[in-house]
Amino acid sequence: MGEKITLTCKDGQTIGAWLARPAGAPKGAIVVLQEIFGANQHIRKTADLYAAQGYLAIAPALYDRVERDVELGYTGDDPKRGMAIRAQTELPKTLLDIEAAVEAVKSAGKVGLVGYCWGGTLAFASAVNAVPGLSAAVGYYGGGVTAMSDKTPQIPVMLHFGETDHSISMADVEKVKVNQPGVPVHVYPAGHGFNCDERASFHAASADLARQRTLEFFARHLA
Repeated sequence: MGEKITLTCKDGQTIGAWLARPAGAPKGAIVVLQEIFGANQHIRKTADLYAAQGYLAIAPALYDRVERDVELGYTGDDPKRGMAIRAQTELPKTLLDIEAAVEAVKSAGKVGLVGYCWGGTLAFASAVNAVPGLSAAVGYYGGGVTAMSDKTPQIPVMLHFGETDHSISMADVEKVKVNQPGVPVHVYPAGHGFNCDERASFHAASADLARQRTLEFFARHLA
């Protein structure tokens, strides 16, 4: 369903991306933001899923400025390596990468953004930093959201968290709820990474419900 393409950002940097097209005319577009494991098979599969729902979907390779074609797994030393690469990224430049992805798909209509793990943090950062061309954003278990939760999103936002997340406490989630009373914040009986069916923390019921809510959110804001 998808293909690898190259994006050129405003500063001249080129990065890779996975572009997945719907079967018919798109009803909008979705930018899919990676976890710390790169734009790997799971992220490409997630973009394909949104394409199957009728959206033109794109997953930019947000590590390409640091290291090209990073695809990591979820066990062994890969999580540690993913954290090390992520630490070398710079938010302003990553936002340029996200903007380039939005630019690439905006011809399909309104553009939404969904991010997982690090991408969940980036989804909220994209909303508060007003990345051009975005109409809505959804973040899954973004560990950096709490630190930014005193800032005002410029577009509609929805957030998903797991109540047994080892890296995001319920106190942090409550702070987000207090600071963002207008943002739907959903909590599930699951841990970090519950949406990813390749991780030990995958929780099917939570993933299904979160996906349903996300699709309804996009249907409302991208129409």
